[in-house]
Amino acid sequence: MKAKSLIVICLALLFTGSAFAGNHVRGQLKVGAAKVDVTPGPDQLGRNSYGILDHTHFRVILFSNGTTIAGLANVDGNANQRCVDAVNERIEKDFGIPQGNIIYNGTHCHSTGTVPADELTERMYQAIKQAYENMAPAKVGVGNGVCYLNVKRDLFDPERGTWWEGPDYDGKSDKTVGVLYFETLDGKPIATYYNYAMHAVITGQLDMITGDFPGKSEEYIESRYGDDFVAIFSSGAAGDQNPLYFQQTFDLRDIRIAEYAKRGEDISNRMPPGGQGLDRNDPEVHRLMEEQKKMAESYGQILGEEVKYVIMMMRRFETDVTLEAARTHVTCPGRRQTNGGGRAGYAGEYEDADDISLELGLVMLDDIPVCAISGEPYNQIAVELKSKSPYNFTIVTTVTDGHNKGRGGYIPDDESYGAQVFEVLSSGYKQGYAQKAIVDGLLDLIHDATH
Repeated sequence: MKAKSLIVICLALLFTGSAFAGNHVRGQLKVGAAKVDVTPGPDQLGRNSYGILDHTHFRVILFSNGTTIAGLANVDGNANQRCVDAVNERIEKDFGIPQGNIIYNGTHCHSTGTVPADELTERMYQAIKQAYENMAPAKVGVGNGVCYLNVKRDLFDPERGTWWEGPDYDGKSDKTVGVLYFETLDGKPIATYYNYAMHAVITGQLDMITGDFPGKSEEYIESRYGDDFVAIFSSGAAGDQNPLYFQQTFDLRDIRIAEYAKRGEDISNRMPPGGQGLDRNDPEVHRLMEEQKKMAESYGQILGEEVKYVIMMMRRFETDVTLEAARTHVTCPGRRQTNGGGRAGYAGEYEDADDISLELGLVMLDDIPVCAISGEPYNQIAVELKSKSPYNFTIVTTVTDGHNKGRGGYIPDDESYGAQVFEVLSSGYKQGYAQKAIVDGLLDLIHDATH
């Protein structure tokens, strides 16, 4: 595979050794899955934490066609790049899984906390080892569902006369739920990998350890198919996508802002700090927080129901598959904001900055591309990619492999750069470059995997 120059726009550089190893060989699909608890212990909670609401997990699905081994994994929260790199090195040595053949994504929940890196690395390794040992002949199905839980969160409010993080009911928002499903040859459920574009911020004001709606949906689906079934939520392009029903968070933010105003500090145009400014003895604060817990549960159930419906409606399964995996880097021009400090409602000023490198990845399971973006892109970048992909079922997962947003922050689509909202204002990407680099880079990977 050759590196491709995208002229002035960007430079795509392939990882050394990222050439497709499968050579389009078709073979019997084998699948294994596992999960492990990664909830921080009581002595590992942050200074402002109010405890553990529910447990968090690392989950993984491995698959092989007898020639290539690849996989999909996630952690409730955000993956740690140091852990990903360490685990990849160990599993390549112990199981022959090339580095880069597993896509790790975080659910991007904002309230999971973390265990120490060495401890997390060991738990991730043990889950992958178990999945590897569990691998058995299987079949795969795929389908798309729809779920009306997300909404574009960049809103200009004429009444307020400014931009804010509000629900734009007319804004562009992909409602697709992409679902991969694996079962044994005799029909025993093994695992599912499902993708939806929505920020996991419903329980962000609780200051408690929780997997938010992704963790709730994973648990809800797993309860349907058995204790050893693994359900993996994959965060789609949700840079500008919030939960549709989000009022509890807005109300709690207003209470926090008012508390700070009493002390003479204005935080109305910046993110209120966690663990501060909320009196949990206040009946209204307590009511709103209890509502947040219920909302996360409801969202998890509704999304889980759609995943189960898509699985139920699957009719076509493949047992003999091709399997390819590869990585590439794209480099885009950067910028640096010179008048930062607020979240919305002002014109940003910028100077040129160093180029920004983004990692892109692909696992091509037969005719199903699972595309990975290391940053946090806006929704319409994934929509464009899926519309241009030659395959009906194209999944786009983001904040992968522990990179999270990286130095560049959010990645707005070109059309959204006029919005005076925190994602656009703080973005380190110049307008007109990243969207094309990402879409073209991933389409190139798909082409090379199938030709």
